[in-house]
Amino acid sequence: MISVTIDSPRLDIAPQWDELVRRASSNVFMNPAALAAAVAADFARIRVLLAWEQGASQRRLVGIWALQVRQAVRLWPKVSEALPYTYAFLSSPVVDPAFADQVIPAFLAAIEQDPLLPDVLSLTSLDAECPSYAAISKWLAVRGIEPLIVATSSRPFVTKEFGVKRSGSTRKKLRQDWNRLSALGAVDIVNDRSPGAVRQAFETFLTMEKASWKGERGTAVLSDTRDAAFTRQLVHNLADRQACSVALLQVNGEVAAAQVLMYCGSIAYTWKTAYNAHFARYSPGHLLVDKVTDQLFAQPEIEAINSCAAEDSFMAQLWAGRRTMLDMLIDVSGTKSLGYRMEAGRLLGYHFLRRLRDRLRQRRRTSSAKAPQGTASKREKEAGAALRAPAKAGVRRHQAEVEGLRH
Repeated sequence: MISVTIDSPRLDIAPQWDELVRRASSNVFMNPAALAAAVAADFARIRVLLAWEQGASQRRLVGIWALQVRQAVRLWPKVSEALPYTYAFLSSPVVDPAFADQVIPAFLAAIEQDPLLPDVLSLTSLDAECPSYAAISKWLAVRGIEPLIVATSSRPFVTKEFGVKRSGSTRKKLRQDWNRLSALGAVDIVNDRSPGAVRQAFETFLTMEKASWKGERGTAVLSDTRDAAFTRQLVHNLADRQACSVALLQVNGEVAAAQVLMYCGSIAYTWKTAYNAHFARYSPGHLLVDKVTDQLFAQPEIEAINSCAAEDSFMAQLWAGRRTMLDMLIDVSGTKSLGYRMEAGRLLGYHFLRRLRDRLRQRRRTSSAKAPQGTASKREKEAGAALRAPAKAGVRRHQAEVEGLRH
C-alpha cells in the first residue's frame, strides 16, 4: 500500500533518499539537503510530498516530490510549482519506477486534498522521457484532464553509450583550442569533491561570474544578495553529502574556467559555468566541459550527464544526445479554474514574446549585411521591452531561469 505524507523539507530522511536514488529516476534538485538550503535561506515556500510503501515490517520511501508555492505578482493566483526553487532546472519527481503507476496518482490526489497546495500545478522543465511522465499522462487520461503544453524543447544530455561528439568540426576546434591553450604553460583540470575544496572553488566561480558579462547585466549570482546566500547554502549542503563539486580549468595555476557540478544517483548535472575573459579566445568553458565529461565517465558510478541547459546552449555543440523536456500546466481538480486560466494566459504570453524576440533577432542577423551593425528594429525593441516588463512587476524567476539554462 502507498501512503503520502506532506511536510516541510526534512534532513532526517537523507538515508532513505540515498537508498531511493539508487533505484529511482534522478533529480538532484529534490535532494533533501538542497531543499533544506532553500528553507534555511528563506528562499522558497516548499512542501515536500513523500510516498511510502508499507511493507510487512517497515515502510520504505518510494517517491519524493518537492513543490514551491509560487505567486507571480501580488494579487495573482498562487500555483504549485514543481521547480522547488529558482536555480532548479528539473521538475520531475523522484520515483521508484516499480511503483510509478501507484505513486503518481497518490501524489496528485494529495495535492488536490491539501489546503496549503494550490490545485494549479506548473511543471516547468519536466523530463518527458522519465517513467514519472508516463504515469502522469496515464493519470490525466483516466481523469479526462487535458494538460496545457506550454513549450517543448530538447535538452543536451549524454550517456556513456551515446552523445559525445568524437569527430567533426566541433572536435577539431576543441583540439586546436586545447593545443593553443597548452602552449601558454601547464594546463590541468582540478575537481576536488572534499567539502572544503568545493566551498573555496565555488567562491572562485562566483567571483569569475560576477566579473563576466553576467555581472554587467546584473544576472550573476552575486548581483543579488539573497541569491548569493541561497546558492552558497545550496552548494555547501550538497558538498557535505558528496553531491556537488566545482571543476576548475587552470593555466599555470590561474583559473580559466569553472564548472559547478551536482550529482544524484548515476547522473551528474552541469549546473553553472563561468570563464575568465582573459582566456576567452581559447573557449575555456567548452574545453572544461569536454574534459570533465571524459573524467566523469571514467567513474563507474556515473552513467549520464544532464546539461541543465537550453537546446541552443554551447553544450549542444559538444554533445549529440538530447532529452525531451516539457513545460506543462494542469489543474489537478479537473475544473480549469479562474486561477488556472490566468496562469495559462500568463505563461502563453511570456513564451510568445520570447519566440517573437528570438525570431526578430534571427531576422536581424540574416539581414545584417543590409543594415548597419548595432541597430535594433522598432519591433525588436518593443518585444524586448515587453519581455522585461513582467520582471519589473516582480516575475524575476523566469529571467533567472532563462539565464541559468543558457549559462
